[in-house]
Amino acid sequence: MLDWLLQGDYAAAPTNVPVALLGLLLAFLAGHLLAWVYMFTHSGLSYSRSFVRSLVVIPVITTAVMMVLSNNLVTAFGMMAVFAIVRFRNILRDTLDTSYILASLVVGMACGTLRFPVAVLTCLLIGLIMVYLAFTAFGSRHRYDIIVNLNWSRAVGELDDLRALLTRHSRRTHCASQRINEGYGGVDLSYRLLLRDPARADELLEELNATEGVSRVTSLLAEDESEV
Repeated sequence: MLDWLLQGDYAAAPTNVPVALLGLLLAFLAGHLLAWVYMFTHSGLSYSRSFVRSLVVIPVITTAVMMVLSNNLVTAFGMMAVFAIVRFRNILRDTLDTSYILASLVVGMACGTLRFPVAVLTCLLIGLIMVYLAFTAFGSRHRYDIIVNLNWSRAVGELDDLRALLTRHSRRTHCASQRINEGYGGVDLSYRLLLRDPARADELLEELNATEGVSRVTSLLAEDESEV
């Protein structure tokens, strides 16, 4: 089996299997680094766990693509045509779904161009990476415990009183949105909070309801801030 894997490349320019494996693993590590940097530096509200996982997978797929193409212009045009057909027939809204499609195309083209070792290595490695990402919930972030929505009817300049209350209960406070409510009056606020003691969240809500100028207090758990 090992001999077949090392010598089973029937293309015009056979692949050096140990070097190919090294390239795939290096791409996996580089993708990990990019994903970690993205997770650490991202500060917006549109964080996507699926996108983070794709940052790990796509470098491996791209490495396999370059091995299959191997300066072959005909193969390159063939891959573009196949991907264009898939893209035309299907609207892929998830980045990870696109990664699966790309991986399938690369494996198929590796088999079609007689690069069987590349096909086997790519299929096994991508499969293991996908299982690893799912098993470890890679890309998930837990930076806040609770999301609190409320209406503030007092002057905006007096928001320091509200911030002081939230700070007393929270280690981290982030105002996610602030907009004027034209129907009920006042300002609608949405805060993301990392509580000092999550078990005392009810006390925070009771204090908010008892605070002058605060109304329509609602809350929900922020167990995972990512878009799955």
